[in-house]
Amino acid sequence: MKYGVINLLKAVAAQLIVLHHLAFYGPMADHVRLILPDLIDWLAGSARIAVQVFLVVGGFLAAKSLAPSAQPVMVDPLGAVWRRYAKLAPPFIAATLIAAVASMLASQWMDHHSISAPATVSQLAAHAVLAHGVLGFPSLSAGAWYVAIDFQLYVMVVAILWLAARISGPVRRAWLVPGLVAIGSALSLLHFNLDSDWDNWGPYFFGSYSLGLAAWWAGDPRRKTRGAVLVQAAIFLPALVALAVNFRSRLALAMMVACALVIFGRTQFSGEGRVQAVVNSLARTSYSVFLIHFPVCLLVNAAFTRFVPADPVLQGVGMLTAWGASLAAGAAFHRWIEVPLGRLLQSSSATAGAAQRA
Repeated sequence: MKYGVINLLKAVAAQLIVLHHLAFYGPMADHVRLILPDLIDWLAGSARIAVQVFLVVGGFLAAKSLAPSAQPVMVDPLGAVWRRYAKLAPPFIAATLIAAVASMLASQWMDHHSISAPATVSQLAAHAVLAHGVLGFPSLSAGAWYVAIDFQLYVMVVAILWLAARISGPVRRAWLVPGLVAIGSALSLLHFNLDSDWDNWGPYFFGSYSLGLAAWWAGDPRRKTRGAVLVQAAIFLPALVALAVNFRSRLALAMMVACALVIFGRTQFSGEGRVQAVVNSLARTSYSVFLIHFPVCLLVNAAFTRFVPADPVLQGVGMLTAWGASLAAGAAFHRWIEVPLGRLLQSSSATAGAAQRA
């Protein structure tokens, strides 16, 4: 059984992110733009808002795992944060090292702004702790910022749950967690999200993430009382106000995704048709594709720049090659790096937990 709509959203968004980076960073896309200017310009510009899908879905799944009933529960904050870090960081660190090597190799074949300067030890360390953006280090891979932001947003939700449990005590206040989230959403959308200086920090993106939280809670059939509905609506209200005050296409997309999740987010499919199997596979490997696609695209760009004529059609073939290679590399990365690292860390955590109980 799988959440079909979530898998479809993740699969489509992952493809758009890969194509966005292919179009934005060139140089193959610079040649293809001569014959397909509208398509390349759209991919290089508007397609980037597909990241909103991951932000909203991330909030949806965070609510499912941390607070499925939106009740103030006393979570183990350090344990929850560590588990999230252990899920995100190890494959991210591996992909970052691959990106650093790919930049060195690509620099032998082309000179382009998409190639990072040789990585320093401090830069790698900042990436390893998911703090490269806030510490002012250049990212070694496109999309690296998102991993750090996802971690910050998860930590913010853990902090809200901890605070709500401390305030609530033994009394169960169903409105408290959504109320705190609504306050955070309003601050994000009406202040932080309007100032690009905050775009390395979680509060800048919390508005979209909170829509995902609200979508899970609003779709809970056990929370259909009038008060519960009003509380969930309070989280959507700041987004509506923010759109009226300063329309942002990225926020409009986040709202549409959240609404889709309210209606269809819990829909599960047990069948395994060919199309559904492809969608599920693309969704399952979406994080790995997100991590590994940039070094792959960088190397393909470098190879086509060095060895293939600057013909728009041939360079278009190069873009398709990079796209396909990114999907293949993502599947391999998922199987041989992401999954084994996850199992290793789960085993280590279980062993450590057993030792503490002994």
